[in-house]
Amino acid sequence: MRAFAQAIDLYDDPERIDAYLRHHREIWPEVVEGLLRIGIRGMRIWRGGTRLFMLVETDDDFDPARYQDYAKDPRTAEWDALMRSFQTPAPFAKSGEWWARMEEIFDLAGACTTAKGISSL
Repeated sequence: MRAFAQAIDLYDDPERIDAYLRHHREIWPEVVEGLLRIGIRGMRIWRGGTRLFMLVETDDDFDPARYQDYAKDPRTAEWDALMRSFQTPAPFAKSGEWWARMEEIFDLAGACTTAKGISSL
């Protein structure tokens, strides 16, 4: 299993943020099916103010370049366009990047295997 972390911002508008949260509480089944179909096995999103942080767990052979393949279906493309209407790239996003990829800098499980006297998790 592989993991990817990404960030994006929401527009700073309480009504739009509430609508975005409401949509995620009532996610369309086609979106869930589309994400599973492309090899995503887990997805969690956290919010701090207007910043969103997403952790995606995938099959080992998952290619991040094909992430948007989930939106090839008309219904999932509609969801994708709707969600983008609430979002704006984070200030540190690279040119052309929507959700900004984040670099992993620490893994507790990995640290436990290399630290003396600490059993692994």
